[in-house]
Parts: sequence; C-alpha cells; structure tokens
Amino acid sequence: MCLYVLQPIEISLDAFCRFRFMERCSLGASVVALLLLLSGASHGRELPVEDSDHSFIYNHTLAKTLVEYASAVYMTDLTSLFTWTCSRCNDLTQGFEMRSLIVDVENCLQAFVGVAHNLNSIIVAIRGTQENSVQNWLKDLIWKQLDLSYPGMPNAKVHSGFFSSYNNTILRLAITSAVNKARKSYGDINVIVTGHSMGGAMASFCALDLAMKLGSDSVQLMTFGQPRVGNAAFASCFAKYVPNTIRVTHGHDIVPHLPPYFSFLPHLTYHHFPREVWVQDSDGNITEKICDDSGEDPDCCRCLSMFSLRIQDHFTYLGVDMEADDWSTCRIITAQSVRQFRRELASNIIMTKHDIDVSIVEPSVQTDRSSSS
Repeated sequence: MCLYVLQPIEISLDAFCRFRFMERCSLGASVVALLLLLSGASHGRELPVEDSDHSFIYNHTLAKTLVEYASAVYMTDLTSLFTWTCSRCNDLTQGFEMRSLIVDVENCLQAFVGVAHNLNSIIVAIRGTQENSVQNWLKDLIWKQLDLSYPGMPNAKVHSGFFSSYNNTILRLAITSAVNKARKSYGDINVIVTGHSMGGAMASFCALDLAMKLGSDSVQLMTFGQPRVGNAAFASCFAKYVPNTIRVTHGHDIVPHLPPYFSFLPHLTYHHFPREVWVQDSDGNITEKICDDSGEDPDCCRCLSMFSLRIQDHFTYLGVDMEADDWSTCRIITAQSVRQFRRELASNIIMTKHDIDVSIVEPSVQTDRSSSS
C-alpha cells in the first residue's frame, strides 16, 4: 500500500526524490489492479517450449558487466558516451572501444556498438523506455495482442511494436553494419547483445537477427527486466536460434509479467523464452536463482502474487541504476543532446583513436551516417 502525506513544505531535493518514489508506487498499483482483473482465470494447461541442445552457463561477473553497458546507453550526454567518459562508463566497462553511436530522435531510440577487449566480444546495447513514459507504456502492454507473424517462423506471433522498433528503424541497419565492421577488424569474435526494459525487448529481436546471419554460436543475449515479446511458438524458435540467452529479472519487478501470460490460452498468450535468472536482494544479500528451460518457470518470478509486484524493482538491477540521467521527455532530451553533439563534432573538440560511426535520425531529416576520427 502507498501512503500519500501532503504537507506545506518547501520542495527540497530529498522531498522531490520521495515524490518520484510515490509516483512509481502509484504506477505499480494501477497496473497491478488491471493485471488482477485479467489474470483471475489464468489457470490451465501450459504449452511447453522446446529447449535447444546447447549447454547453459550463467556468469555473475558477466551479468554485472553487461548491466553496466545496459545502464550506460541511457546517458543523454552523447559526447561523453561517444568518448566513453560518461559517469557510467567505468568500473567493469573500462577500456571499451566505441565503434558506433546510433540515435533516432523521432522514435526515441538510442544504441551503441563497440568492442569489449576484456571479453573479446562485440557489445551491442539498446536503450529502454524513458522513465516518465513508462506509465503509458505499461498500460499499453496489458492490452497489446500478438498481432504480427514473425517472418519464416510457422505459428510464431510477436508484439509488432517491439519488432518494428528494431527492424523498421535505423537500428537494424546501423547495428548490423557496425557489427560487420568490427568483425572485419578483430576477426569473427562473438557478439553480446544487451538492454533493459523495452531495450531488452528490442535486443531480443536484434540478437535473433544477428544469430540468423552469423550463426547461433556467435551471438549471446542478456537482458534485464524485459517484457514478453512473443508466443510459445516464437519462444521455441528463439531458443533454437539464440540458445545462449539470459533474461535477468529482479525481485518483484512488474515488467517481466507483461504482457500478461494466460495459461488457459496456450496458443494465443505471450510466453517468455528461456532462460530466466531471478535475482532477489534482502538485507544486502543477493541470491540468483537459475530457472528451468520452459521460459515460464512457476517457481521463479512467476510465483509472485500480483499484489506484490512493483515498479520500483524495475529501475535497479544488480545494484546498478537503470534509468535515464534526465527526467525530461525523451524526444526533448534526444533533440537537445543531438544539437550539442553536432556542435562538438563540428568543432573538432572530440578526439578519438579510431573511426567511430555516427548514425542520427531526426524528424523530417535524412539519415546522417558519418564517421569521426
């Protein structure tokens, strides 16, 4: 329960932070109420997901590293992101070599591609939803039906919005190009794709696309707090193409429970692909449970009561902040960041050791595909 106390006080930073917390609490409560109405009859036969023959490995240190990349892609200062000097561009990601920065102002999308030499891998990170737009996004997820057949996959249905955000924007072209260039420079090293929230959903389609091009053994996916993106048929196909997949969920995060899962409609409902790792923290102690290969393990986060779900757990993963560093609207932030970034690129004050591709899409403006030395 969320208790709102109104007092005639000055708005200090501390008070403002408490207000943001209550906003999140209210959001979680409203979404949970809708979920309860929809899931009351959700009992019945479940449709299994076929697992691949590949072995499964979860590495905590790798998860800690990738969550830092998934957090860094939220940064609005494009110059510091471009030069990898941002406040989140440190710790386990030090030494990262940026190869491509991608910004789509019109669709509020942002991503980067680079090389993590300590992992001997190419990293693809895609940004998730701006915090102040999460409320509408979550409500849309509750009612969103499986409305698109995935090309070349019999009976596979997916969320058209997530599919289009990757496949029908600059992301697919720019990411594929950057990955190919990096592999030409460093050989056929593996690709690791990551993202948080909606960024995790888009990262899933990105990993699938790359795995179909490069081979299943060359692509790994690890997402944080991602929603469901397709049905059981899609989940089965996905598990075969991208067997090295981890979906990290945190505590009572509400987003992995969306769009809703209805076991009494096994062929029509959304269904997670495997494999989930459920992270819980209590009194400073972190436990990580490796879930089964069904994608919908009833003993992992799905065991939670709808009443206990909350949005607060969505914005922190493995102790890392998973939200934008500015609470303005996404499009305003992105447009301002792009203008500043363009000025600094034009003035040659940004110095890099190698060429970095920059892909920017703005409203009513042609795609800008440039390279900076």
